Amino acid sequence: MARAYFLLGKSLSEVTKFSSRDIKPWLEKETSSIFIPVHEKAQKLLEEMRNALEDVAEISRMLLDNSAKEIEKRNMKTYGRARALNKLARLFLDRWKQLKAPEKVFYDSLREFAQETQRAFAVTDLDIRNWFPRVSPFFILDRRRFQVVFEKAKLVLRELNDFVSKEYVKTKTLEETFLHIDKLHTLEGQLANLSDQKEKVRSQNSIVEKEITETRQKMTDLKSKGGISQLDQVGLEIGTLNSEVKHGLRHLQKPFVKLQSLTLHGGGSGITPEEAKKLDQYLNSPFEAFATEASGYPLLKQILQKLDRALMEGKLKLKPDKTRKAKQAVEGILSKSSLDGLYQKCVAAMAQRSRLSTSSEVAETRGDLSRLQQQLENLERKGKGVESEQSTIEQAHSDTVEKIRNHKSQIEKNILSFMGKRVRIE
Repeated sequence: MARAYFLLGKSLSEVTKFSSRDIKPWLEKETSSIFIPVHEKAQKLLEEMRNALEDVAEISRMLLDNSAKEIEKRNMKTYGRARALNKLARLFLDRWKQLKAPEKVFYDSLREFAQETQRAFAVTDLDIRNWFPRVSPFFILDRRRFQVVFEKAKLVLRELNDFVSKEYVKTKTLEETFLHIDKLHTLEGQLANLSDQKEKVRSQNSIVEKEITETRQKMTDLKSKGGISQLDQVGLEIGTLNSEVKHGLRHLQKPFVKLQSLTLHGGGSGITPEEAKKLDQYLNSPFEAFATEASGYPLLKQILQKLDRALMEGKLKLKPDKTRKAKQAVEGILSKSSLDGLYQKCVAAMAQRSRLSTSSEVAETRGDLSRLQQQLENLERKGKGVESEQSTIEQAHSDTVEKIRNHKSQIEKNILSFMGKRVRIE
């Protein structure tokens, strides 16, 4: 039978190329003598099976109505059997309602429908063998009429099963090929839409990236202007001065910690609350502590004097080397004014920072920078959203391309298998 499907044309070694839009008309033309008659017969048998089931349903309703009428008579001889028949007829009707004939004829849908109908008929045959004898000898005519209609439906089903298993199955591959072609066309439409979306999102991404670059440049330009630039320079200078203050007080760091601990635990350090607050500031923010001192940095000197006294009295537990270096540092600051020059620099830097920070120019520039920063954050969030959408679309595009490739490959294989012709879909 397979030889009948080999159509005249090019040899197996030659490959005919088709566009995805041309393959279906060509295949329909090449296989119309095979496929159309089979498909028309499938449609005819499906309609006959549908009509047969309607007849069975109608005769089942007849059993239901006649048994209901007999139940109403309350005849003791027939009442029990009438109820049994009524229940059986209702069961039949429910069973037929569950059988749904396919709207369109395809091999798989028709085979599944035939199998479901076969199972329903098999169960019905069993019900008839079990229940009709119990209804006997009553409802003889009704039972015969039902069995005549049911047997006719079984013949139609037998013809349908034979057709599906012997004739229709031979064109199954061809039918599947047409379905693959339809799916291919759908996927190509989806791919064209995804390509448009890709281009649109790519354009959006370029616009957002351009706006981000422009906003960052505006911020850079603003930061390089007058007051803000000077303020940044002062900030760098203060950073340097902070390191210098730390260096100048480096040998006092540990003693300051010990003195603070002594103060907190009531060890008789003599430190006042104001001095304790300043001491904590020297430990955590040396520049701020030093630059905010009054002229001559009196609080630091008071702290150092009390530190020196605590060292003399042995209240601070330090290693000899650290004690020696701490005393030298105290002497350098108190007796030799070793931090005077650094103090002047710190005060000047603090004053310049304060002046610049409160200027109208800097305030306006900061407002512009804040606005641009918010704009930049919004753009970056938008950019991430666009990138996420772009990634999703690109993945869908890639998946669709792969599906198209698979459908084309399957169509080519099916045509080779069914017709013995090599084709390539481009």
